[in-house]
Amino acid sequence: MNIQHFEREFRVHVYETFVDERANICALFNYMQDIAAEHAIRLGYGRDDLMKDNNFWVLSRMYAEISEYPFRDETIVIKTWPSGTDNVFALRFFDLKFPDGRIIAKASSSWLIIDAETRRIRRPEQALEQLTSFRKSDEIPVRIAAKIRETPVSCRISSEFRVKASDLDVNIHTNNVNYLKWTIDSYDFDFMLKHVPVSVEINYLAESVLGDNITIRTSGEEDTAYAFTHSILKDNRKELCRIRIEWKER
Repeated sequence: MNIQHFEREFRVHVYETFVDERANICALFNYMQDIAAEHAIRLGYGRDDLMKDNNFWVLSRMYAEISEYPFRDETIVIKTWPSGTDNVFALRFFDLKFPDGRIIAKASSSWLIIDAETRRIRRPEQALEQLTSFRKSDEIPVRIAAKIRETPVSCRISSEFRVKASDLDVNIHTNNVNYLKWTIDSYDFDFMLKHVPVSVEINYLAESVLGDNITIRTSGEEDTAYAFTHSILKDNRKELCRIRIEWKER
């Protein structure tokens, strides 16, 4: 496999499963976060590489379509590759399969490079010469994440809480996957016993830190029975994240 593509195996641990003994949706997103970071380091533009030029990566959007969830102790194979740029975004795709080739999920991610001093977005091809050598791939397994519509102010509040120490990452901000975890946890348990996510779309808009007051607003969609859009807000004002999840019956 050429350097533009990277592949590794992950084993589903019992602590990453739901009550049905299958991997939960957050486990799949954590795997993708892990392999993206590892591949970027191998390509020479990992977190520490960018910090040498006072830049850092920010995950801006993700979209995933899930076909099947692996059971505990099963091994899955994830392949990832960068695929050029789309305006200010650097693109990366993921292909998740069982060892026998059966599809688990396909996903896309859109990343920004931010100047640590000015906090401004830098165009990827200007900040990283390496990206110019990775042309846009013809291998597009799934669409690129789009801008998610805002939830109406009048929609219901599904959860309220504060950011905890266990929510934080190495940058002392809330870990990307925890926004999805918060949203999943806002669902009624009986609903989750009968339904499973088949697509997840995320727009990351701002950061949250320890002690922030978080509110999740949720609205359903009239034309899709089990699709919900969520706005995650700080102090019920500043929007931090939008997440759209479509479910199907188990």
